[in-house]
Amino acid sequence: MNRIARWLILCLLSSPVLAASPDGVVAVSQPAAAAAGARILAQGGNAIDAAAAVQFALNVVEPQSSGIGGGGFMLVHLAKTGETFFVDSRERAPAAASAGMFAPDGLPMEFQKASTSGLAVGVPGTLRGIDTALTRWGTMKLAATLAPAIELAEHGFRVNRFLAVDIANDDGRTQLQPETAATFRPGGVPLAEGDWLVQPDLAKTLKLIASKGPDAFYRGPIARAIVQAQQRARSELGEAGRGRMTLADLAQYRVAIRPPLIGHYRGWTLAGMPPPSSGGLTTLEILKLLEHFPLGDAAQGYGFGSPKTLHVMIEAMRLAFADRAVWIGDDEAAPVPQRALLNPEYLAARAALIETDRRMDTPQAGDPTPWDASAVRPKPSRTREESLHTTHFAIVDRWGNMVSYTTTIEYTWGSGITVPGYGFLLNNELTDFNFLPSADAADGNPGANDVAPYKRPRSSMAPMLLLKNGQAVAAYGSPGGATIINSVLNVTLNLIDHGMTMQQAIDAPRLSVTQATGKVSCEGGQAFMQPHFSIATQDALREMGHAGLGDAGTDGCQDAIGSVQAVVIDPATGAHRGAADRRREGTVIRVGQ
Repeated sequence: MNRIARWLILCLLSSPVLAASPDGVVAVSQPAAAAAGARILAQGGNAIDAAAAVQFALNVVEPQSSGIGGGGFMLVHLAKTGETFFVDSRERAPAAASAGMFAPDGLPMEFQKASTSGLAVGVPGTLRGIDTALTRWGTMKLAATLAPAIELAEHGFRVNRFLAVDIANDDGRTQLQPETAATFRPGGVPLAEGDWLVQPDLAKTLKLIASKGPDAFYRGPIARAIVQAQQRARSELGEAGRGRMTLADLAQYRVAIRPPLIGHYRGWTLAGMPPPSSGGLTTLEILKLLEHFPLGDAAQGYGFGSPKTLHVMIEAMRLAFADRAVWIGDDEAAPVPQRALLNPEYLAARAALIETDRRMDTPQAGDPTPWDASAVRPKPSRTREESLHTTHFAIVDRWGNMVSYTTTIEYTWGSGITVPGYGFLLNNELTDFNFLPSADAADGNPGANDVAPYKRPRSSMAPMLLLKNGQAVAAYGSPGGATIINSVLNVTLNLIDHGMTMQQAIDAPRLSVTQATGKVSCEGGQAFMQPHFSIATQDALREMGHAGLGDAGTDGCQDAIGSVQAVVIDPATGAHRGAADRRREGTVIRVGQ
C-alpha cells in the first residue's frame, strides 16, 4: 500500500461528507485526489499549494475529465487582503488556426470525427496556470505539489465505478489511439471497477516536470511529442484533420490573471469568472432576472420546488442562454457587453417577458446596445452541446484562503489522443468554437466565438465565490458543460432564497435549461435528492407548456446534473466546512482538530 493510499484511509475514517475544521478543508470529486490536497495542507501548505496537488492527482485518477493536456479557471481568494483573482489557463487556438478550419468545404465536419482528430487540440494551459498560481500565492515548490500524483501514477490505484463506466461507455475514444487503448483497455479489455491502474509513462512525465519545471512541458522533448501527437488525423478527414499547433505555440503560451466579475443578489455579493467563460456572466444574469420574483416565499407560491419557482427559473434560464449564444465569447478578441447585460434597465425589460402562468415563445437574444454604445450585435453562435465531463474542487486553508477550481480536457477523454511515451491525454477544446464562422463584415458581426489565432473558445465554467458584508462565505462550482451554469445557480438559490445548508443545497434536485428553445432537464432519481419535484409540480409545468418532462402523470425528473464541491467559512464562528456531491464520488477531508 503506497503512502497516499494509507493517508486516504486515515482521512476517510474520520471524514463524513460534511466536515468542519479550524485548519483546512478540501472538497473533491475523487477520494484519492482529495487525500492529495489534504496531505499538502497537513504539511503546512496553503489552499493554492493544495489545489496544485489535487489537480495533478486528478490527472492520474480522473484522466477522462482533466489534466495537464487541458486547461481551466482557478478562483483564488486571499484572506489577508480580501482580494480575489482568476487564473485563466484556458486553452488557446494555435497561430495557424482559422475561422473555417472545421468547415473546409463550407460544411461543418462531423463532430465525432473532428473532435477525435488533432485539429481539435488547443494549446494546453493547466500546467502553466498552476505554476503561475504557485509562484504568486503559493508557499511550496512545484515539485512538492507533484509528489502525491507521482506516487499514484507510479504505484497505481484502484479504478472506481465512475472511471470504469467512462471507459466502458467511451464513445470510442479510448479505442482510437493505441497508447490510450493500452492504458485503459489492456489486451483489448476495458478496465473494470476494482482493477489496479499503474501509469508509468505519466509518472515519468510528472517527474520530469518536478525536476525541470514547466519548461519541460512547453519546450523540449515533451513539447515535440505533443506537436507530433496532435498531427494525427482521422483517416476520413485526411490532411484537414491534422492539428495546427507548433512548438512556438507551446513556448509562447501565457496565462491571464483576471479580476472577478462582481454581481449582487438580495444583499449578497458574488464573484464569478468573466469571459472567455460565459459561466459567471450568465449565472449573474439569471440571478438578476429572478430577483424580480419572490423566490423563497412559500406563502406566495415560490417555495422550493413549487411550480411557480421552477417556471420562473426555466424562463430566466431561457432568456439568459439566448443572450449567451449571441453576445459572449473571448473578450480579448471581440468585446463582450458585460455591464450592459447586467444593467438594471436592460434586465427589467428582459424580466418583463416572463409571465407567471405560461411558457413564453422561444426568446431571441436581447439588445443591450443602448447601454453599451460599443456593442455590436453578432449572429447566434453555431456550436454543439458541450460535454458534461469536467471536474471541480474547492479548498479552504487554515488562514481562510480559498480556491474554487474548474478544469477540463473538454469532452470525456478529450481528443482520445495520449501523447506517446508521456501518458497524458490531449484536449479537444477547439470544438467549443463555432464550426461554421458567424463573422460578417457587412453586418458588423465580429464572430464572438469564431476560431481565430491565439483565441480562447467560449466556456461555461463558473467557479464562484459568495460573500456577505465583504466577507467570503463560500466557494463552489461544478462540471457539466453548459449545465455548469445552472448547477451553480441552483445551489446559490438554495442557499440564499431557500435557507439551506451547503450540503442540503448540493443534495437538492436540480433543474436545467441550456437553450432558448427550453427543453427542461431535472433530477430526482436518487434517494439523497430531497425534496423531490413532485409529479403534480411536473404536471403543472407541462400544463404551462414546458417540454422535456415526458408524459403527464409520470416522473420526468431522472437526469443527473453537475457535481458541485464546496467549502464554507461560517461567518459566526469562523469554522471551515466542506460539502461534496454524491452524484460522483464526492469527498470532503478536514485537516486539523
